[in-house]
Amino acid sequence: MSTLQEISIDENSRIPKYKQIVDSVIYNIANGNFSMDQKMPSINELSEEFYLSRDTVEKAYNILKERKIIVSIRGKGYYVSRTKLLSKTNILFLVNKLSSYKLSTYNAFINAIGATAHTDLHVYHCDESLFLNLMEKNKSAYDFYVIMPHFKTEDLRHVSFTDAVINSIKKIPKQKLVILDNIKFKIEGKIVEIFQDFENDIYNALKEGFQKISKYKRIILIYPNKAVYPYPRRILHGFRKFCVEKSINFEILDEVYDDMILKRGDLFITIEEPDLVNLVKQIRDEEFILGQDIGIISYNETPLKDLLGITVISTDFKTMGETAAKMIMNKEKGKFKVPFHFIDRTSL
Repeated sequence: MSTLQEISIDENSRIPKYKQIVDSVIYNIANGNFSMDQKMPSINELSEEFYLSRDTVEKAYNILKERKIIVSIRGKGYYVSRTKLLSKTNILFLVNKLSSYKLSTYNAFINAIGATAHTDLHVYHCDESLFLNLMEKNKSAYDFYVIMPHFKTEDLRHVSFTDAVINSIKKIPKQKLVILDNIKFKIEGKIVEIFQDFENDIYNALKEGFQKISKYKRIILIYPNKAVYPYPRRILHGFRKFCVEKSINFEILDEVYDDMILKRGDLFITIEEPDLVNLVKQIRDEEFILGQDIGIISYNETPLKDLLGITVISTDFKTMGETAAKMIMNKEKGKFKVPFHFIDRTSL
């Protein structure tokens, strides 16, 4: 059966004819009636078949082209260019890196939103150019855009946004926009914002654990000053605020160095996994007792840290993903502060 025979228009419906064409094409793709690269009816064919004006059909086809559902080839006609339309809710999910906790957010989102939507995951590696290319390539192609905005400068420092990023995001209709994890910049109007408060999160989590932290003589934060995937400097601000307020001796280092000088009474806070692994190995090699002689707190929870008994301070990434899905499904707008936990284990 040809694509023309599969498309249906209800003369008695109050739905505009152009939208009926769009919905009919999407329905046929979702149900496997139209396949990739299959030729679509011409504008003239659809106009004559359903007694429609060319403007009506052109409007429908322009919408389908904007959403990357069909493509026009000069001299040949229109063809199906996208078949991953499992529902009418299509979501672009943009993350800055593929860490275990970012994947935890994504997986929680997928599980919560269920079979009612199709979600495309793209990673832009904190790179402004790659992000802008993805946004330009996919503009108007999705029903929702879920974005985790974290970027790096040329000298590998963290920035929440650039002017070009802001301009790109502002092109997305507000009802389609979901900002996750980092909302340092302001978007006017009602949108979905689900966020961490990097400065106050670490400050409050360390306050919660102060009773056990206070037994240590010195706290050393391992904060990668320059990294491929840099971290917000607000983490530093919250850490310093806690240490100054509690009159704790502290130090900030870029990394855990080989042959680090370790002393009893040191408490380390690590952010990156390689630093945690290197530190634990050196503590064992030096025959210190973890949680007694030297303490460790790690930033962001993972199953392995749970297994190894590593104390963590961490955003609830599962709740972040689930909340984003819930707000999309319920058509909610507004801000949601994600819980941040101090999880006490044997390394402290």
